[in-house]
Amino acid sequence: MPIIYPQDFKGRRVQSQALISSARSLIATLKERSEEAERNRCLPDETCQDLRRLGLARLLQPEHFGGAEGSLENFVDVMIPIASGCPSTAWCLAQYIFHNYMIARWPVQAQEEVWSDPNSLVSGILIPRLGKARQVESGYELTGEWPFVSGVQPSDWCLLSGMVEQDAAPDEERYFLVPTRSVTILDTWHPIGLHGSGSHDVRVEKLFVREHLTLSVKHLKGGDFPGKAINRGAVFRPPVYMVSGILLAAALIGMTEAMFESFLVQSRSRRALMSSEETASYATHQVRVAEVSSSLQAAETLIRADCREIMELSSADYAPTPLERSNYRCNSAYAGQLARRSAETVWDLIGARGAYANNLIARLYRDIAVASRHAAMNWELNATEHGRARLRLPLSNPSL
Repeated sequence: MPIIYPQDFKGRRVQSQALISSARSLIATLKERSEEAERNRCLPDETCQDLRRLGLARLLQPEHFGGAEGSLENFVDVMIPIASGCPSTAWCLAQYIFHNYMIARWPVQAQEEVWSDPNSLVSGILIPRLGKARQVESGYELTGEWPFVSGVQPSDWCLLSGMVEQDAAPDEERYFLVPTRSVTILDTWHPIGLHGSGSHDVRVEKLFVREHLTLSVKHLKGGDFPGKAINRGAVFRPPVYMVSGILLAAALIGMTEAMFESFLVQSRSRRALMSSEETASYATHQVRVAEVSSSLQAAETLIRADCREIMELSSADYAPTPLERSNYRCNSAYAGQLARRSAETVWDLIGARGAYANNLIARLYRDIAVASRHAAMNWELNATEHGRARLRLPLSNPSL
């Protein structure tokens, strides 16, 4: 019989709301720890303990295992406040939440193994062509080296991707759940921003992965998947890559809102160095401040609307078309673009004072610069894919 873990709260909605409240309650604490995270290039131990204690990574973990099994919009509810407190914490938490969400598709045996501790943290990276695998008896042998594995150091499991070589068919894109202790973590994360995310490279060499801990990419595109035997909720039906950008867009919005708020606070007492005039009285400033405000509201409204629409379609067991899949992913990237452009505007508005490394605005600007480079936030890449679909051309992203 499968293991069934008790609920921490009564009902999924109550549990989701409790996690959202917990995320908001952490903002001040995360702000206090953000310098430590940047200095050490990883999350503080106390922050990792808080994530486990509060169960924030369990936001979309299946109810069967005691998770909240929330809605897609809960991505936004949790990520924005966490990112406003500490961008690096938000970046790691985004991975932990989303990988739990993905694991719901795995065979039940894999879910029971990973969630034997229901508060397990799962890091990972989904760049398949950096890994090579071959099928062996009872599983696969995986070799590869992957960059940007955010939050890997405190994690319990690591989700890696690779191409399985096949003699009589095209190589298969496949995903592998491995204990973090079985990977080599390389000290490579020396970035300009998101220092605390600890996004190091990892390496494995001829690592044996049992069959039930692997999953073909076809099971991440919606429809049937092994985990459907127990996880039948509508939230697990959408294609995984279609919704992955929502988390990261929400994180970018939260980071930019924190940057914007810091600017507004500083502006209340700021005077131009040459004229001593209050810069807040400049009409040009006022117009650009209004533009940032509207842009951030538009970005959040866009991804929230998509979350609700996707959930409605999933509840009706509707399978999105290639056009719709590319559209939702493109919208997430566009929301990220709105946030990034808003950050650029704030950076321009703060002027020379932004050059000081100890100015919170400068740190947040660097974090946003790095976060916006993620493939899911790459506007040209995702816009091109949606443009192809609008022109009735086939999608070029095999994972989408």
